[in-house]
Amino acid sequence: MNQQQSPGFIRPQHSKLISITRAVDWSLIVGSLYVSLRYYNIHLDINLASEYLLPCLIGSGLYGVIAENNELYQGWRGASLFDESVGILVSWVGAFILLITGMYFFNPEFNYSSEVMELWLPLAPTSMILAHTIQRGCFSYLRKHGFNTRTYAIFGANPLGHRLHTALAEMPWLGYIFIGFFDDRIECENRRLGKKQIGSHANTFQQLLEKSKNGEIDHVYITLPLGAEKRISSLIEQLADSTVSVNIVPDFFIFNLIQSKWSNVQGIPVVSVMDTPFNNLNAILKRVEDLVLCMIIFPIIAIPMLVIAIAIKLTSPGPVIFKQQRYGIKGEPIEVWKFRSMTVCENGEQIKQATQNDMRITPLGAFLRRSSLDELPQFLNVLIGTMSVVGPRPHAIAHNEYYRKRIQGYMLRHKVKPGITGKAQINGFRGETDTLDKMEARIHYDLEYIRSWSLWLDIKIVFLTIFKGFFNKQAY
Repeated sequence: MNQQQSPGFIRPQHSKLISITRAVDWSLIVGSLYVSLRYYNIHLDINLASEYLLPCLIGSGLYGVIAENNELYQGWRGASLFDESVGILVSWVGAFILLITGMYFFNPEFNYSSEVMELWLPLAPTSMILAHTIQRGCFSYLRKHGFNTRTYAIFGANPLGHRLHTALAEMPWLGYIFIGFFDDRIECENRRLGKKQIGSHANTFQQLLEKSKNGEIDHVYITLPLGAEKRISSLIEQLADSTVSVNIVPDFFIFNLIQSKWSNVQGIPVVSVMDTPFNNLNAILKRVEDLVLCMIIFPIIAIPMLVIAIAIKLTSPGPVIFKQQRYGIKGEPIEVWKFRSMTVCENGEQIKQATQNDMRITPLGAFLRRSSLDELPQFLNVLIGTMSVVGPRPHAIAHNEYYRKRIQGYMLRHKVKPGITGKAQINGFRGETDTLDKMEARIHYDLEYIRSWSLWLDIKIVFLTIFKGFFNKQAY
């Protein structure tokens, strides 16, 4: 009598080693503070110890939160030591800044030793990076000498399988030993990688099954297309007659991935193909960044804005500020402010882009547009929260409706708030987009920004905007 199989659950992969690594890192943070105190001969009595213990625990907790947000403890087999070291440094510096700021506001009366804090700041991340390096070195040495190694085979003689093999082959310290490529349709020329890529490793599924039953293979990675679920199901059923570990590698690269992540809902796997980078802590970080930049920039631009406003009023009739409807985050209409640079204020369903020698542009407006000074009022949009300092430039609603029908993924740029400057602008794509290719290039940079967003990328874009983003010959 056949019984219905239990579907089971899919859980995130956890490792006790990762838990130990967390504990070691937190111990090193506490230990580095103790070493800093001892180095400056500060003897800890009960009262002094309790005063330093609280910020130490808070600093460790803040580091843990930021490190989790930076995905620092997701397993290191596939991550480089450099990336992990940068993650540790960034996480600790962020935690330290928040800690010092909190100490200043909530406990200004206690006189913490600045020398101790200055030593604790570099000592904690240095000790953690050193510990992670030693850990990697030990495991890498053992794996290179045959300890804790794993054999694997790739089922799927296709580009994804070759890509996976190349990625693993570039990291021999992982201890993965490649057995070969296998496929149930190697006779189909249109699915094969070709002899140059597969070489002598092209084998049939029956050979894979035989090697798996003989214990020659530890892991099988299935890299078949997403539509081959019946074939995958049949393969897994037959591999169940062995002790091999089966891994499915879905080919999500056929999609235009934007901030893709995976999660689970009561054990049901959920893969996010297109998402925003500004969820949870990142959204708060982005907003704080905008407000800090506004605090820095507003005192600098206040007088120039006043001068520009007076000049506009004196040189041409009409309002000083031009308010135009554009799409903001989630494609919702927002009102974007600019200094008026034309004799008209178009805000309807048909809007003509500014072109070279455009008769609608005033003499002063031509200078303002070429130097991007007409966009200074948008810092008020940033202040009220409808825009960000860095992000995809907002387009007029009429232009959005035109290009969304002609450029695939165009509306994905509205997964984030529009910005005053962005990655497209520092790469020369601002001003008139008189061809579809120019707009496609601008959208390419917008989506690349969303894919790779980080606080440091925003700072880089702001810095480069000062030198590359203001003046442009294509801005009419």
